[in-house]
Amino acid sequence: MQFRTVLEVKVVDVQKRRNPSKHYVYLINVTYSDSTSHVISRRYSKFFDLQMQILDKFPVEGGRKDPKQRIIPFLPGKLLFRRSQVRDVAVKRLKHLNDYCKAVMRLPNQISQSEEVLRFFETKAEDLNPPKEDYGGSTKHKSGKHT
Repeated sequence: MQFRTVLEVKVVDVQKRRNPSKHYVYLINVTYSDSTSHVISRRYSKFFDLQMQILDKFPVEGGRKDPKQRIIPFLPGKLLFRRSQVRDVAVKRLKHLNDYCKAVMRLPNQISQSEEVLRFFETKAEDLNPPKEDYGGSTKHKSGKHT
């Protein structure tokens, strides 16, 4: 079986989701080495998880011993905000997350094509069938969790 790698990523939009609770997801257009392309969605917290995994796996490139050797990009930090600012913050993060993703993809292959990065950009079932948004009324079913 041929191993699929990630060729290009672009964070293209931010979208509000209400299921299982209100949150924002970033829509990312991912092009793979097998010539397929999918739009995936990830919460900001998943970018943060990816960053922690990369820094743990590649401590030298993360600048743990010598900050001058750091090549892993900095992820835009968590921001404190009032409820009325949530969408503004999500939209402001869009460009920064796009720059971050592009910088990760420019890293040496041992990082940019690492298991952690490939798993992050992998197309998941919920990416192929995003939850239908419910704008009021009662829902008859809950979507199952995929882990």
